[in-house]
Amino acid sequence: MDLTQLAKALAIGIGAIGPGIGLGIIGGKAVEAVGRNPEVTGQIRTIMILGMAFTEAVAIYALVISLIIS
Repeated sequence: MDLTQLAKALAIGIGAIGPGIGLGIIGGKAVEAVGRNPEVTGQIRTIMILGMAFTEAVAIYALVISLIIS
């Protein structure tokens, strides 16, 4: 195994840790918010999906970087 393969693996591996934690926090807080105020479920869901999309973009950046490393 050469160093470029190791760099690719580390780029996507470490790059996915942050978004994974972030998605868990976003989902947990959204469930808490709906539990406290069920009347605004639609608004909370919209904001949650938007936050998840931005968080997932970071993982996609890590994937792109791991594909660019040659």
